[in-house]
Amino acid sequence: MAITTGAAGHAPSSADETTSTSTDAAESRPLGDVGGPSPRGARGPDGSRGPDALGVRSHSRRSAAIVALLTVTAVVSLMLCMGLGPVSIPAGTTIQVISQHLGLPFASSAPVDASTDAIIWTVRLPRVLMGAAVGACLAISGAALQAMVRNMLADPYILGVSGGASTGAAAAILFGVGAAMGEYAQSVLAFVGALGAALLVFAIARAGGRVTSLRLLLSGVAVGYALTAVTNLLIFSSDSAEGSRSVMFWMLGSLSLARWNAFLLIAVCAAAIGVAVMTLGARVLDALSAGDEIAHGLGISPDRARIGFLLAVSLCTAAAVAGAGAIGFVGLVIPHLARRLVGARHRVLIPASALLGSLFLLWADAFARVVMQPRELPIGVITAAIGAPFLLILVRRLHARRP
Repeated sequence: MAITTGAAGHAPSSADETTSTSTDAAESRPLGDVGGPSPRGARGPDGSRGPDALGVRSHSRRSAAIVALLTVTAVVSLMLCMGLGPVSIPAGTTIQVISQHLGLPFASSAPVDASTDAIIWTVRLPRVLMGAAVGACLAISGAALQAMVRNMLADPYILGVSGGASTGAAAAILFGVGAAMGEYAQSVLAFVGALGAALLVFAIARAGGRVTSLRLLLSGVAVGYALTAVTNLLIFSSDSAEGSRSVMFWMLGSLSLARWNAFLLIAVCAAAIGVAVMTLGARVLDALSAGDEIAHGLGISPDRARIGFLLAVSLCTAAAVAGAGAIGFVGLVIPHLARRLVGARHRVLIPASALLGSLFLLWADAFARVVMQPRELPIGVITAAIGAPFLLILVRRLHARRP
């Protein structure tokens, strides 16, 4: 049997092969993947793993622990936020009401006041579920867009996707467009508007040649302003003063209309589908964030991948806007915080972003309910107050990195 020789004329040893394989594996990792396999070999003579020289296993354990902690925190926050509002309700009573309605075996049989039962089950539980779903939808949409366009300033609001969803939903509310679809009309038109806006932004960005981050952002800002003008024109043209006021308040973002209806179901399903699709496609997102050349080298078509993820982003954004209005900056702020916690690998970043987005919007809504009692502050005002300074910090850091 012939033996292939190396450059020096000798057969490569097993240690050379192991080192070469480990080096190739480390170099092929997506950007932001902290750690990697040990360059000394995967296992020792006794079958146990060697030293974690680059920290990949410790980083994976740390990321898993953070995601688990965020999950527990999100569940606890759901219970706590249901007790906050003009009428304060203890967490124990909240758990008792929910357990009785769900028929859980450990539910207490002690009677609960009818008004308290109605506040928890009819008003606040749908509201916190909607807030959690909307926060997750916007956060994962921002994380996916930032990978697709390789720009840390990208999010559904800045790229005009939220503006398209708002225009479609406003047309359904004010003029009854798509009334044949019943209560699903607002969500369907919001999805059509979001997808149309996203495709328009990409078409404009590609008109001058290759898509660049700057061209995409400028196209998104232009399309967003244009769609905002269209939405304002629809409001001005409407004969219903009540409908116009409702749309104006809805455009600022609010969870006050959340109930057990189709909007809640669509938002929860969109969040679950979005997290599943983007987590399964995490390798593709990693490749897109590393550059089109690397994606092509891995056998991935960047354009097809972007279109596929664009559909998922449009679905999530449309569900969020249809259920809670145009809430900005969640998709911008949350993915950056998640990267600080778990790194840039999208297999972990997407679930962490979804949980952080849910937490952020839950507590922002709780603050909106109590800060100006008995009036309610639009939640979009709170997210903008937090997101605008964060955007300025990102712009300053981006400018500082340039030579």
